[in-house]
Amino acid sequence: MVKAIYDISKTFPQSEIYGLTSQIRRAAVSVPSNIAEGHIRGHTAEFRQFLFISLGSLAELETQVIITYELEYIGKESLDSILKIVDTLGKRIRTLISKLNPKHQFPTPFNK
Repeated sequence: MVKAIYDISKTFPQSEIYGLTSQIRRAAVSVPSNIAEGHIRGHTAEFRQFLFISLGSLAELETQVIITYELEYIGKESLDSILKIVDTLGKRIRTLISKLNPKHQFPTPFNK
């Protein structure tokens, strides 16, 4: 996912280098980084917390990708491809959280 975001953001206007380009890249990198940081801490509760942070970054990324599409920085094919990856990763992270805390119920996503 991170590689895909870096690849598409290379095509954004130069005027976005400190705006959407930076923001979308940071959100993408934040997802696996928080998973790794939470995992290395060695405590289930902390790991879960970092997984929730990853979900937040994933939601930010989803929003930013939609914005880049609306601004016509990316095409429909790129949008659909990235949203599919985001959806898959979100499901995997939520599944992991559920396995770590079976009592947790997730709200229904907005786009479902």
